[in-house]
Amino acid sequence: METFALAALVLIMIPGPDQALMTRSTLVGGRVAGLLTMAGGVLGLAVHATAAAVGLSALLLASATAFTVLKIVGAAYLLWVGLQTLRAAARSAPAETRTEGVRLRPLTAVRQGFLSNALNPKVALFFVTFLPQFLSTADSATATRLHALLLSGVFALLYLAWFGLYVTAVNGLGRFLRRPRVKAGIERVTGVLLVAFAVRLVTATH
Repeated sequence: METFALAALVLIMIPGPDQALMTRSTLVGGRVAGLLTMAGGVLGLAVHATAAAVGLSALLLASATAFTVLKIVGAAYLLWVGLQTLRAAARSAPAETRTEGVRLRPLTAVRQGFLSNALNPKVALFFVTFLPQFLSTADSATATRLHALLLSGVFALLYLAWFGLYVTAVNGLGRFLRRPRVKAGIERVTGVLLVAFAVRLVTATH
């Protein structure tokens, strides 16, 4: 369990779409919006974790067509969010902060986090390829399924812990990060990263 937790934490800490989205949500809507995006991300993880536990993810990965469709849809979503972020950076006022009083709708924040993970085939790939390495082949099918769900729960808790701290840190630096020039720069970087993640996702080999 300790080995799994350590490996999972390292994977969670690697910068990716989730981190970019939570940064954007926190800067736009504050700590609550960042945490709601994080909650949506966990719900997206739950979809893949449950699917993997019952074998659906393995079936998905066995179908080249289904895998490709999921990749395209996920990449299109990240690309759309990335372009929206770049547009927001371009509209940023040069002399005044536009984020004052701006709030991200709770449902929008949750939806962004959820779709980022639910439409990411690499998350499915993680639960199908990484998780089984920590399962025992000597257990019954039911015991293996329960163990897989337990490990998925540990992964989700680590995800919440790490990104909870991350969102809190970003929000704590909010006064500085929300300065027009700084915010516009972060939005440009975030937008470029999301577009890059989309391109990387759609061009990745099965």
